[in-house]
Amino acid sequence: MSLVGGSCMVHDATFAWEKKGMRSETKESFASSEEITISILKAESSATSSKESVSMALFIGRRYCSKMPLASQHQRLCCVGAGASNQPPESLKEAESLAPDQVETLRSHYMSSSCSISYKNTGGLQITGGRGSRLIDVYGNEYLDTRNNVAHCGHGHPEIVEAITYQMKLLNTNSRYLHPNASLLSQKLANLFPSSSRGDADSLTKVFFVNSGSFALRLARAYNKKQQNTLHVQKDKQPKQCIISIDHAYHGHTLATLDVSPYKHHQGTEITECPAYVKRVPYPDMYRGVHSNCKDETEATEQYSAYVEDACQEITLNGDTVSAFLMEGGMSVAGVILPPKSYISRCVRAVRDAGGLYIADEVQTGFGRLGKCTWAFEYSNDDSEDDDEKVLPDIVTVGKPFGNGMPIAAVITTPKVASAFESLGVEYFNTFAASPVCCAAGLSMLHVLSKYELQKNALEVGSLLMKLFSEVKARHGWIGDIRGSGFFLGIELVRNQHTLEPATEETSFVCSVLKEKYRVLTSIDGFHENVVVVKPPMVFTKEDAVEFVTCFEKCLIDLPAIDKLHQLGKTPT
Repeated sequence: MSLVGGSCMVHDATFAWEKKGMRSETKESFASSEEITISILKAESSATSSKESVSMALFIGRRYCSKMPLASQHQRLCCVGAGASNQPPESLKEAESLAPDQVETLRSHYMSSSCSISYKNTGGLQITGGRGSRLIDVYGNEYLDTRNNVAHCGHGHPEIVEAITYQMKLLNTNSRYLHPNASLLSQKLANLFPSSSRGDADSLTKVFFVNSGSFALRLARAYNKKQQNTLHVQKDKQPKQCIISIDHAYHGHTLATLDVSPYKHHQGTEITECPAYVKRVPYPDMYRGVHSNCKDETEATEQYSAYVEDACQEITLNGDTVSAFLMEGGMSVAGVILPPKSYISRCVRAVRDAGGLYIADEVQTGFGRLGKCTWAFEYSNDDSEDDDEKVLPDIVTVGKPFGNGMPIAAVITTPKVASAFESLGVEYFNTFAASPVCCAAGLSMLHVLSKYELQKNALEVGSLLMKLFSEVKARHGWIGDIRGSGFFLGIELVRNQHTLEPATEETSFVCSVLKEKYRVLTSIDGFHENVVVVKPPMVFTKEDAVEFVTCFEKCLIDLPAIDKLHQLGKTPT
């Protein structure tokens, strides 16, 4: 059955708070992609820069072709949550009164241009509200959000808003004081991890609340210092504490995390080359990676894990130390790469044999996003393995979704690693980490996640998305691969399903049209920038899934008529 022009039974919205007054059907009054394309091509001849003309025409295309009147530029859509007023406080009235062009002017004048804006090539969005899986712009237009894994339990969830508001009225201060929110949250977070078969000393029971997961690297190096004196090294050589990182990985924007983020090495902006202490190994991509011809996951695991084993051996033979193996459970920036079965356990075995630690970066994928498991590092465990053989990290970092948008992150580690850090005599203190309000957000997020069975929802709706996209793939040649799990999916677009030529420009066009015409927000990643990454709020419904894939297919149908996509430019998401 084709999603375009056909009918589908859709799932009733489970989450009434999201459903009420928030649904908007795809407007038939929207212009077709052909109309937008005509606007693009007509504007070429008169503009001084063809690239600028395409960007401008695509932006104007919505304004003139949508046939929908815009609200007054001063109009604001008030999204009222629990405990909130529908009138702004006096301190915010000036901001509320700013017209959209004033907002852009002030930002341009006072904020650095290095602060990126999504969809800049087609006119950035001024978002002023949100509920559930929807974001709302300054004009009151709703956008289906398929890309926001920060608002884990949905935008403006009333129970989380209520918890934050309640705690803010009572107290918000630093973490040097005892407070029940921080103590209870540390317990609840630690209880989400399985116990280690190696004993309590190797179980993930120690929590450091932080604002960034990059602190995990500091812990790994601190632990490694305890072993330095046992190494046999030449007197004239200072051994390096080496970290093994996966190619195309991205772990953050601090100097320490940029060093171990090969994605940034390739990009060549913040950091131009791979530091000597970082050993890059190929990412385990079974679709277009160096071993994409493997017949099954077992062979792929053997081929890709061998690079980590060889790296450990090379580091040791050079008289250096294997400090850590750092890996995202699911590689988002690389284009949604989930490792084959037993890959992580085999890599970790080699790293631990060499004296190193396993650091699992769960910032993008934690808290049930993959549906079948709470943490992405569990995904590649072989179900037939004994518990003793299933991998458990030494350090885990969590971030983005933890506070449903509030700035709280954490490092969870073992008593063994924590004691090594403590033995250095270093005091750890973070002014804003574990504040009562942020911890209230974390507690409420975990409560909502469990209460509404959102991990189960991710598995069910994610499976529907995979099914719907597979049907679209069978009808169109643009989709090369559909991969992932739950609400962590990658749709890779190609120009040829046999040669796998990346459809980079086409992907950018699809993303722009989804935003401008259908008001669906998507994200682009992958080495060739041709992978649409799907990681929506966990309240994304089956109805949302059908709407998304329907609009996506309509964009693919229009693609063959576009012959000057190179002029559109990259769509920054």
